[in-house]
Amino acid sequence: QVHLVESGGGLVRPGGSLRLSCAASGIFNIYRMGWYRQAPGKQRELVATIGSGASTNYLDSVKGRFTISRDSAKNTVYLQMNSLKPEDTAVYLCNVGSLTPPYDSWGQGTQVTVSS
Repeated sequence: QVHLVESGGGLVRPGGSLRLSCAASGIFNIYRMGWYRQAPGKQRELVATIGSGASTNYLDSVKGRFTISRDSAKNTVYLQMNSLKPEDTAVYLCNVGSLTPPYDSWGQGTQVTVSS
């Protein structure tokens, strides 16, 4: 059974930092892990992904502030978020692309709120 357990969200002031974690179980042959976000009234957008070869991809507005990494042995992906801005406020969702199962898996999401 597929499980994605996200943690690390919360309330932070502008300029602050948070680190999100997503641990996957029941998923094998992972080729991509990543984070999306969805703010109220807005479409879901890709924040960052990391491939099995450690190649990364970032949303332009988070480049230089966010860093994605993964621990393949633990099937865990991290998102270090620095210099947070109010516009980063959203529900952040973990996404895992795998061959077993042969479809993307999604976490339930963790709320990130950036406010003074």
